[in-house]
Amino acid sequence: MSTSEPPPWPHCAHGADPAAAPVGCRGIHVPGHTECLAHLADADRDAYLAGLTPGASVNHRGTTFSTSLLNALLSALCDPTTGHSRLGTAYFESALFTGGSARFGEVTFEGDTIFSKAAFEGGAWFGSTTFEGGVSFGKATFKGPTGFGKAAFKGDAWFGEATFESDAWFGEAIFEGYAGFGEATFKDNFRCGSAVFKGNASFVEGTFDRLATFEGATFERRTEFESATFERRAGFESTTFQDDAGFESTTFKGSAWFKSATFERRAGFESTTFQDDAGFESATFVEADQFGPLVCTGRLVLSGAKFGSPVTLSCAARRLECRRTRWSSTAEIRLRYATVDFAHAVFEYPVTIAAEPESFVLTDGQQLAEDLFPSAYDPGVRVASLRGVDAAHLVLADLDLWECLFAGAVHLDQLRLEGACTFNTPPPAVHWRRWLPVRFTKRRVLAEEHHWRASRPGAVEGWVGGAGRAGPLQLAPVYRALRKAFEDGKHEPGAADFYYGEMEMRRHADDIPRSERGLLTAYWALSGYGLRASRALAWLGMAMLLTIVLLMAFGLAQETPKQTATGTVPAGGGKVTFEIDKDDPQNPTGDWFTGKRFEKALNVTFNSVVFRSSGQDLTTAGTYIEMTSRLTEPVLLGLAVLAARNRVKR
Repeated sequence: MSTSEPPPWPHCAHGADPAAAPVGCRGIHVPGHTECLAHLADADRDAYLAGLTPGASVNHRGTTFSTSLLNALLSALCDPTTGHSRLGTAYFESALFTGGSARFGEVTFEGDTIFSKAAFEGGAWFGSTTFEGGVSFGKATFKGPTGFGKAAFKGDAWFGEATFESDAWFGEAIFEGYAGFGEATFKDNFRCGSAVFKGNASFVEGTFDRLATFEGATFERRTEFESATFERRAGFESTTFQDDAGFESTTFKGSAWFKSATFERRAGFESTTFQDDAGFESATFVEADQFGPLVCTGRLVLSGAKFGSPVTLSCAARRLECRRTRWSSTAEIRLRYATVDFAHAVFEYPVTIAAEPESFVLTDGQQLAEDLFPSAYDPGVRVASLRGVDAAHLVLADLDLWECLFAGAVHLDQLRLEGACTFNTPPPAVHWRRWLPVRFTKRRVLAEEHHWRASRPGAVEGWVGGAGRAGPLQLAPVYRALRKAFEDGKHEPGAADFYYGEMEMRRHADDIPRSERGLLTAYWALSGYGLRASRALAWLGMAMLLTIVLLMAFGLAQETPKQTATGTVPAGGGKVTFEIDKDDPQNPTGDWFTGKRFEKALNVTFNSVVFRSSGQDLTTAGTYIEMTSRLTEPVLLGLAVLAARNRVKR
């Protein structure tokens, strides 16, 4: 903006005479007079106005304009061909506009225009006004509604430290040069919808006490909102930032919405604070390489947003929503305090979602302030949903997956789980179902299994219901895929838990034959699908005890049969032939349970476990008891060994 000014005319003579003019009048003399325009005699004022022509320069610094006086001035400068006023270089610095709204609508300022420190007591209207040179409203005060709708600023526009005490409207305004609103204060609603900023724009340290909306605005060059404060709702819906957009250290105390906004270059939100919800739905980040670190005590909504280049997203937020968000390049998402929802998100390249153990460090080496989060609040990160996600490129690190919904995700077998990712568990302790004790062994359980079991009739207390509607048919392949992911990560105990879950879902599925269900039920009851060594050993112990009791009662003979030899001695001597025989074992009678019989039964039972014959004489019933023992007990022993190996495997 040009700084050239007319020669410094003396102030109005009335300014030194309080009896003749308002106190403090600092109006500039009208050429040829010793008074300012406001204090000229009617005849002299009419003569001065009559001498003005469209496009003339004026200097009315410090002048007090009533509505009628301003209208008279603009009428004198009206171009008869267009019906609109034209001014050349115009100086209204420290001018006071009283009465109603100061109306400059459709006026053309052909030179530099100065309204610095001007006061508009009834507001101002600059709708469709054209400023062909630079214009300054620095430190101006607008006490009433102010409108710059459809105004055209062809040079630099400066509103630094201006105060708008009522509504301010800049809708559809065009700023072709620099637009400076640094340290401006908007005490009422500020609307800048569909405005176009072709040069750099600055709202640094600006204060917006109520609604501030930039809906549909276009910023073609660098835009700065550093250290600005938005006390109420801030709306940037469908806003386009074609160059860098800086929101560093900005504070949003109300909700902030960037729905469908476009950031074609850097999006700077480092150290930004959102004290309510922040919405970036369907926003487009073309080349943003950093997003944050920032703080959001409400919801940070990135649903439907698109990231076109490698990006690092860092935030401490209560909830992060990324439903249907698309990452078209690599990304690293580092979070604190958040519950995150990635339902139906699209990961085209490797994406890492990780919990940050310590506070984020800013570029200046300082830690991101997290004072808005209570000290007792868990800084861990919880995942709410991965439904509909293609997990082939996804890495999860140190996340809480207790409530995560997996049903509908694909390529879960390629999901990488790093660090301490935790899953839900069954209800602890012993519960009662229809007067029968029920105890669930500890394992990793999906939240959807909780929801399904809680919805069943007669559900045991402790299973938590929820929104998930997946049943065994849907959950079995999810468990199977996650088991494969754990196996690929050499985490065999985790894989064993998900194998257990897969088998449980198969056993409860409605589409399997009854015979298969019975086989799976037996497999579960005897050894927990080959994963519960204690269960298999318990059954083995009971089988051996039963075998011992049956052998003592029915299997061991009353006495050990004695061998007898019979033969015939030929007359006159010669070779004698003997036949050796043994009596059949006799069923026991009398006292069956003696120490001696227990020792024999124990020997037979232990030998049967390892497929060895005890050599003990048994009754017919004992023979069948031993055969049954030698068939079942080695199987139980093998299941116990298998289960122990699966639990201690690397």
